[in-house]
Amino acid sequence: MTFEWFVARRYLQGGGGPRRDRFLSVITVIAVGAVAAGVTALVLALAINAGFRETFEERLLGATAHVNLTKKDASGIRDYGELAARLRGLAGVTSVSPALYETVLISSGSRARGIVLKGIEPEEAPEREKLFSRMREGKSELAAPEGGPPPLLIGHELARELGVFAGDTVLITSPQGRLTPFGLVPRYRSFRVVGVFESGFWDFDAGWAFTRLDAAQELFNLAGTVSVVELRLADVYAAEEASHAAAEAAGAGFVATPWMETHRSLFRALRLEKLVTALFIGLIVFVAGLNILILLVMLVLEKRRDIAVLLSLGARTRQIQRIFILHGVAIGALGTLVGLGLGFGVAWLGATYKEGLFPLDPQVYGIGYVPFRAHAADGLAIVAAALLISLAATLYPARRAARVIPVEVLRYE
Repeated sequence: MTFEWFVARRYLQGGGGPRRDRFLSVITVIAVGAVAAGVTALVLALAINAGFRETFEERLLGATAHVNLTKKDASGIRDYGELAARLRGLAGVTSVSPALYETVLISSGSRARGIVLKGIEPEEAPEREKLFSRMREGKSELAAPEGGPPPLLIGHELARELGVFAGDTVLITSPQGRLTPFGLVPRYRSFRVVGVFESGFWDFDAGWAFTRLDAAQELFNLAGTVSVVELRLADVYAAEEASHAAAEAAGAGFVATPWMETHRSLFRALRLEKLVTALFIGLIVFVAGLNILILLVMLVLEKRRDIAVLLSLGARTRQIQRIFILHGVAIGALGTLVGLGLGFGVAWLGATYKEGLFPLDPQVYGIGYVPFRAHAADGLAIVAAALLISLAATLYPARRAARVIPVEVLRYE
């Protein structure tokens, strides 16, 4: 054990001496608690931000395509079979699925709601991987109907709002009407609910329904036409390069959009929120650093006689500086350790119990609980920032301690 650490540890322990020493010990505990509070808040804030970002990313990518290929003039894609065959040959593409989207009105009795109806090819639809992996009722198969209404899959929130269950029949009305001698008449058709899914993402659970592609084409009077060809990739973060390759393979008149572009506003907002949150909650750690500075200044004033004696016995000024630097950094390190333990502990509880610990309104936040994703990299960054602030807070008191003149302090001793 070095001489500097021995003295710094004695000052850090305090407690058993005069009343002033006990007072300084109380302030030391407060300083440790302030650092711990700041680190805990920062760990939890970054864990929540990462949780929202990664949860949205996982669920969006589980329910939507990695690259969307559409016509520039939004006229729809015909002869999509040949196009899909070309796209399947691109490097990194795992599936290619034509689809047809339209906004429709779905109703059951007196209850109605506007939703997005998506027609998919059941054999190739990427949605089957994750979006339909949790079925509340029925099955996810969109088998061809045998003389009855075409099949329909809806989210559990939509089913609750309409009051329908698997096996019930609903009416879907399309704005793509047909012209008659009496004017424009909307197209409508009955569909049979074959399954109710729960994606965990409120927008899909409350506002989407899925049916067979041929049934959607018939409803919208768009035989042989799709609105988009969707690509899924082995590496979702290679979507930018894959979109360029898909646009080249499709030829003129097509535009390919990667998922990062489709959901740009959402993830940009989450990144900005992370930065602002880290800055503002980081102020708590900064204030804790001020507590350390004030504590050390008080300690230097209280221990001037001890410092003078040490200097008289041969201690160098650098050793005196290191005593108070070690004292302040030890306070910061202890508070950081406690804060990390509390922060990661609460984050683990939040990630383990999810909905039972911090429930949310899914209509407002998109998901029904506060997601926690604490990462070691964020923890290391927080440790580095907290220790740097603690170190910076020690520099002025340490220099002041080193400037003590033994002759002046011990003159009347």
